[in-house]
Amino acid sequence: MLLTQLLAEHPEAAADIVRHTPLWVAGVLAGLTVLGLSATRTRVVHLNRLLLMPLVMGALALWGVQSAFDASGRLTELLALWAACYAAMLAIGTRLSPPAGAAYELATRSFRLPGSWVPLGLILAVFLMKYGIGVQLALEPSLARDAGFAFAVTALYGLLSGVFAARSLCVLKLARAAAPQLSAA
Repeated sequence: MLLTQLLAEHPEAAADIVRHTPLWVAGVLAGLTVLGLSATRTRVVHLNRLLLMPLVMGALALWGVQSAFDASGRLTELLALWAACYAAMLAIGTRLSPPAGAAYELATRSFRLPGSWVPLGLILAVFLMKYGIGVQLALEPSLARDAGFAFAVTALYGLLSGVFAARSLCVLKLARAAAPQLSAA
């Protein structure tokens, strides 16, 4: 039985699922929520932090694929699918403009970014996806060998990871635009 079907037919099962969730998961959720909420306000982000977020979220997604589907016998195919979905989102990102109001500060290698709720939404989407898939696989371990489930989950992980990278790529355009100005000076 799928998790959504279980919760639709037995909403009281949600309390049991949460009760059996390790406490550290709540800590991870709290930390990720704070991180996402920090992005809702205008802030200055150093180049390293801008690059760190997509790397961490991509690594978490790859871990999600590996931990869920390693025993499926399809891991190579799934990793290729993840990479293709990730690359597709990056290709879209090359066509997008930086957010309105964003600016690059060359002296500090930092970006001034306007507040946005999008990072919080993306962070929570990845977390809830990982959590929901973990619960689903705990309830029905044989699902890890279901090709349709594995490919759908992997594609979503790749797309979400790619969105994080594409957003950073858009902001990085500001630094590239500042580089010719530096050499002309």
